[in-house]
This record gives sequence, C-alpha cells and structure tokens, in this order.
Amino acid sequence: MLIGVPREVKSQEYRVGLTPASVRELCAHGHQIVVEHDAGAGINTADSVYQAAGADIVSSAEEVFARAEMIVKVKEPQPEERRRLRPGQILFTYLHLAPDPEQTAELVESGGICIAYETVTAPDGGLPLLAPMSEVAGRMSVQAGAHNLEKPQGGMGILLGGVAGVPPAKIVILGAGVVGSNAAQAAVGSGAQVVVLDRNIDALRRIERLLGARPITVFSSRDNIERHVLSADLVIGGVLIPGAAAPKLVSQQMVGAMKAGAVVVDVAIDQGGCFETSHPTTHAEPTYVVGHVVHYCVANMPGGVPRTSTFALNNATLPYVLLLADQGYRRALQDHPHLRAGLNVCRGKVTCAEVAAALNYPFHDPLHALAA
Repeated sequence: MLIGVPREVKSQEYRVGLTPASVRELCAHGHQIVVEHDAGAGINTADSVYQAAGADIVSSAEEVFARAEMIVKVKEPQPEERRRLRPGQILFTYLHLAPDPEQTAELVESGGICIAYETVTAPDGGLPLLAPMSEVAGRMSVQAGAHNLEKPQGGMGILLGGVAGVPPAKIVILGAGVVGSNAAQAAVGSGAQVVVLDRNIDALRRIERLLGARPITVFSSRDNIERHVLSADLVIGGVLIPGAAAPKLVSQQMVGAMKAGAVVVDVAIDQGGCFETSHPTTHAEPTYVVGHVVHYCVANMPGGVPRTSTFALNNATLPYVLLLADQGYRRALQDHPHLRAGLNVCRGKVTCAEVAAALNYPFHDPLHALAA
C-alpha cells in the first residue's frame, strides 16, 4: 500500500502522523511511504531521517493526497485537506466528529473511508489510540492551570502547592478516566488539595489504589459538582463519552458563581467541552475570560509537546496502520471488530452510532457498509 503523511496544518500543530521508526517498519512490510517536505520539523526530525528510513519526500500536500491510498495524520483534516480526499481513500487520524457538523458533512461527501483514532476500542473496553494523548493532556492540564492562575495571566495569583503557613490551591477534576487519573497524579505532586469526581465508583477506586488517600474521591452528582466547582481555584474537565459530544457538567450560571480569578481547563473541548462556557482556542491564543473565570480550551493540547506526543501516539497507532496496510481496509475492518469501531464514515455513510445520533444522520452498520 502507498501511505501518505502530510504536514499538519492546524494552527500550531507540530505533531506528525508517522515517525521515521514507523516508516521503517512499514517499509519492511513492503509498503511505500510518501512524506511531505518538513512534516517532521515540529519534532526536530529532518527529511533526510525519513529518507534514510525508506520514505520518499514530496514537495506538497497535494501530491501526498493525490498519490496515497491511505493518509495517516494526527489532527482532523482541515477544510483544504478535506477537499483533497477522494472516494475510497483511507483517512486514519483523530476526527472528533460529534461536535463538528461541517467536517462530518464534507467527509461524507468525499466518499472516503474515515477511521477515527478516538473510537478504536480495546478488548477491555478502553480506547487505546486516545489513551496516550489523554495521558499527555491530563498531565499538561495541571501545568496550564498553574500558569493561568498567575496574576499576569488573569488568574487570582495563587501557587498550587502554597508554602509553609499558606494553604494550597484546590483543584477539582471532573472525570476519573485516563485524563483525570493523569491530571490527579500531576496535581497531587504539585502539593495542591485535589478532588476527583466521577459517576463510576470503580474508576474512583482505581484513583485511590494509584494515589492512596492524597486525592479526595467524590461521586459525581449535580449537588457535588456544584459544591466543589464553586469552591475550586482550578477545575479540570476530563469527561468522555466515546464518539459522542461531551456532557455539559458545568453550567454558565455555575461559572458565573465561581471565584474571581479561578481557572477552568477543558480537556474535553475536542468533543465539544464539558463547560457551557467553553469554545475551542489555540496555542497562539489559549485563553479567554467569562465573567471573572479564565478559560483554557486548547483543542490540541498535546501539540504543545509534539515530540513526546508523536512518539507516544505512534507506539499505539502503528499496529493498526500495519493491519490496514497489510490486509487492506476492507478485510482489516471486517476481521477486527475493535478496529472496526473506529470506522466513522464509509463511502458516504455514517457508521458510528454516536456521531449519527449527535448530528441526525442515518446510522449504517459498519459491516453492511463495508460489504456494500
């Protein structure tokens, strides 16, 4: 199979779909790789390193899309990229379609085979291609919150861990999944008072097994969310419903009642965010203020540490890229139900139930769509 790796064009996105090590592995399986010039610049990897691994370097994204049978990316295709997709071409990347009707419509129109990293599943029910970036984003969320609590950034001017004689900040984490557990690790390490809320008691027990009694675990009810959010200095939103829009756990009214200079970091913003006041921001302009509360809602947080993120992501995605390339998309998706869960759009049909429900599309069973 001929696999294409374009340079990412989303604002301040420095990750890349394949590392040279992944290229070498794919070439050893007999596949051809074309990489756009400077695609690896954001991870400090020169074109010559990709060439040494076996890739051909091409001068433009247009050529990558025109030649490749499968496009491997990191972020959702931007409008100019969506226009380059052709019927039957495989797109393997993060998509986050539920809160994005424009992207969904254009992918449906493209006739492509669009497989989303974030809905590929594991036998244990996990999300193996979302997990590495959720780990990164969870840990970054505490860094981002600490920075924006500083007075020059609009925050209340508080140090997370406090100092002797001065109490620490209170960090409230909504969700005890991969984002929440990694945020909790970083938050506990900062010396802050940490509260983690979730409706899944087993997830809360995992937090306690991991971190002992240092974080306070709380069942997520409306009353508990309101009580802890209103007393928080930093609130981190890390809730996820696979493939679907994130639930709005914190209302605009609640944000209006928060402490002046408090900070919210909405890691769920890729799926629409879990604060009613959230809208996507970029690394270039990461924050805005609603009332007296600073909002950090960068939609590609792991892009801020692209080298770590790219290598972590490739560790997870490479086995699936190999499956698709070695077996062809039809057989790979038919034979591997957990990979098939990643199929969101197939030749003009929406094949992810959550996306179909969120955006009012007819749902088509993936196996039927593949057979057609």
